[in-house]
Amino acid sequence: MEEINFFDKVYEVAKQIPFGKVTSYGAIAKYLGAARSARMVGWAMNNSAAKDVPAHRVVNRMGMLTGKHHFDGTNLMQQLLENEGIVVRDNQIVDFQKHFWDPGKEFKSEME
Repeated sequence: MEEINFFDKVYEVAKQIPFGKVTSYGAIAKYLGAARSARMVGWAMNNSAAKDVPAHRVVNRMGMLTGKHHFDGTNLMQQLLENEGIVVRDNQIVDFQKHFWDPGKEFKSEME
């Protein structure tokens, strides 16, 4: 059986983030059993364009759009989030906890 690499595991989690919800790089890393790998999750998001991954739904632990410079156009990440009903002000999600989706609480790891 072929082993799934870390980036592919990240993409599988990110694809589960519901419309109108966001999660953090750290929450994905923690869910995958690599709590100190939030930065690596960010690198995965940077390389996710061809993988049909909703990378705009992954932000930092404070709700900041830290990955926005990796999207085409200046405000594409914010526009995509706003199209899902998420308010963004000064590059930060308003009511972040209301929109936060924690993969560790939503489903058990089936990818191990």
